[in-house]
Amino acid sequence: MTATAGCGGDAADGDDPIRVAQIVSLTGNYSPLGSENQKSVALAVKQINDAGGVGGRRIELTVRDDKSLPDQAVLAFNEVKGDADAIIGSPFSNSALATIPLVDREKIPYLSLTPADEQVKPIHPYVFVVPATAGTYAEATLQYLKATGVSRLAVAFDTRSSYANAGAKGLKDKAAAYGVTLAPIEEFQTSATEFGAVFTHVRSSPAQALMVWATGAPAVALTKQYAASGLKIPLVMTGSQASKLFLDPAGPAAEGVTIASSIGVVGNALPAGPQKAAIDELATAFTAAHGYPPPQFAQDGYSGVKLLAAAISKAGSSDRAKVRDALEGLTLTTPNGAYKYSATDHSGLTTDYIAITTVRDGGFVPTDYSKAKLR
Repeated sequence: MTATAGCGGDAADGDDPIRVAQIVSLTGNYSPLGSENQKSVALAVKQINDAGGVGGRRIELTVRDDKSLPDQAVLAFNEVKGDADAIIGSPFSNSALATIPLVDREKIPYLSLTPADEQVKPIHPYVFVVPATAGTYAEATLQYLKATGVSRLAVAFDTRSSYANAGAKGLKDKAAAYGVTLAPIEEFQTSATEFGAVFTHVRSSPAQALMVWATGAPAVALTKQYAASGLKIPLVMTGSQASKLFLDPAGPAAEGVTIASSIGVVGNALPAGPQKAAIDELATAFTAAHGYPPPQFAQDGYSGVKLLAAAISKAGSSDRAKVRDALEGLTLTTPNGAYKYSATDHSGLTTDYIAITTVRDGGFVPTDYSKAKLR
């Protein structure tokens, strides 16, 4: 599957197209995330190409399905590595982590669309993460809990997900600094469908809120069961639920759930300025094309293409090493926030670009805490 795209600037490698490969979960458990990634990557590519390309060079996009399986991500990488100037990586953390050793060896700029911290801690020279990392989400949530007087937090996380493991670790590493005690800490697996034992343990604890780290079906099942459990403390979730792909199947059970999300999810609450303009650029075109606002995963894909195009323009070339160097010094505002990549930071986003939202009437609205920060 191929397409073509671009943006202004210098990319003086003749008239040859800029070859970008996307490894994405189009089938399997993570296809709801991957399908939104792919829609927004294709949209960004089209917009850039329609505007004349990067320095007059069009982007040629090749897409490979990792089938939500790490070994398939490795196979996909090996298929495209010889022809790609850069790669946009999988939304499935386990797939991305399986691919990174190959990125290190082949030295191809790799923009990952999954937030697992292990991709950038330690730094891998050619790996750059687009979503805020799980650890950043954890810290943003702890900041919110401290501000709202929550000092005891129950945690449940999917031990089969690198993203969820990184989020739980981020909470454990930083909870004490924010005066938050974590207990109980409950583990489950991606295949879990029943969460009664988790709720029983939470009910018998002094926890003032429950934070869940999960992606896909387990998050929906847990939310529905939580609504029927009789527990009254807040249920807190993450950017993996900042989408109609969670809201639609969860239905009324999602009302009132607290979700830490990309700032782009609540772009309509932002004041006028560069950040809102970046969000609106995506939201207007994506909504027109697909009939609904761009979810978290669409913002990630769109931001990834924007970051890559800006780096190629800055480098004046699609040479892999030059693009890597340009990414490492890049500052750019996208729907996800204002990135500042550096030699010591390949994630680029801070907690300032995570909004704490509440589900209300089937949509996301910023909490009073975030409203104050967004002004």
